[in-house]
Amino acid sequence: MSAMEPLCRLASIDPTKFTREEKFIIEMELFTRICEVLGEEFKTGYQNYFRLLKCDAEMENAVMEANFLRCLINDILSTEEYTLSGIARYTQTPEDVVYELATGLNTNPSAIFLRKIIELHRFVRRELYSMIIEKIMTDYFKNK
Repeated sequence: MSAMEPLCRLASIDPTKFTREEKFIIEMELFTRICEVLGEEFKTGYQNYFRLLKCDAEMENAVMEANFLRCLINDILSTEEYTLSGIARYTQTPEDVVYELATGLNTNPSAIFLRKIIELHRFVRRELYSMIIEKIMTDYFKNK
């Protein structure tokens, strides 16, 4: 099963009705929107920090972009369903690399690693992803 299929099911989209190219476009759109909404969710936890440093919107976005993966990993860890070594095993990534990403020492993960982390995050935070897909679909139909 591709990574897109569970997302499509959440959005009530039947992936069998689309060509390979259309599926790729849908996957990229869902992936992009999910990252945007997750970024907005994580950003709320940084509001006091941004206010203290008097950051403008551009700086806030740069900080969130640099810390996005760290926030995902730490959110997975906060559920206590996975440990750092469990995340490393799931993503087939050395534990020290996962540690560097979780602590912010490495802010440039591979796309494959990011995708696997989002898959794992989706697994441990199902309700959040249902809410995100609902928000995406509402926004889509509102803008039509």
